[in-house]
Amino acid sequence: MKKILDYVLSAIYLTHFGLTLLVFHVLQVIAFHVFGKKVHKAVVDYLNFFLTYGLYLTGSRITLQNLTQLPDNRPIIFVANHQSTFDIPAIIWFLRKYHPRFVSKIELSKGVPSISYNLRKSGAALINRKDGKQAVTEIARLGKLIHDEKTSAIIFPEGTRTASGIMKPFVPGGVATLLKRAPDALIVPIAINGTGSFNPKGIFPLKSFSRLSWTVLPGIEPAGKKAEDILAEAKEAIQNSISTS
Repeated sequence: MKKILDYVLSAIYLTHFGLTLLVFHVLQVIAFHVFGKKVHKAVVDYLNFFLTYGLYLTGSRITLQNLTQLPDNRPIIFVANHQSTFDIPAIIWFLRKYHPRFVSKIELSKGVPSISYNLRKSGAALINRKDGKQAVTEIARLGKLIHDEKTSAIIFPEGTRTASGIMKPFVPGGVATLLKRAPDALIVPIAINGTGSFNPKGIFPLKSFSRLSWTVLPGIEPAGKKAEDILAEAKEAIQNSISTS
């Protein structure tokens, strides 16, 4: 019976997911070209609201815990583990106040309704993994942007998704580059739990009635620390959060 529910509820949610991307793609284009970047961002926020709370269609439980007071007057670098595609909408919605922009592989900048358009227009760092110089330049540009605007960047230091929940090593290069251009940024870990087991075998079927959580952990002051040490501290905090949840 549970397997049948997985298939039925997955079909309902993924239909909602696809239609939401298509509708909001059109809304984004109109917002950006007619009303400008501020309205475009609001449209993107609500795109991610619908993608996130649409997860209730699978019977899943969604939890955000914020265990820290985030600053309003300095840039933030959010550092998260990465389990699934479904990690991202909730981060954008829950942290929308801080205008988060992602470090993303350049392949995602084309071909995906809504998502590709937003990556191209939002100022995200679109990196070519085969071109180290290009990747560093893009991440540095994003670092300067969040420094100037006092907004935030989101990076997954594992570099790829780990659906098993067992984290891969955190690679320090991206965070180090961001900090060079935004040295006053606060490093804030985010522990993501449950999204990997939510879609363990790909996009279909999803695992209905899952427990999905995003926990914003206390910030790490980077002053006087190497990127390697910062990420070791962030990884330990994320692992402890996941282990006790």
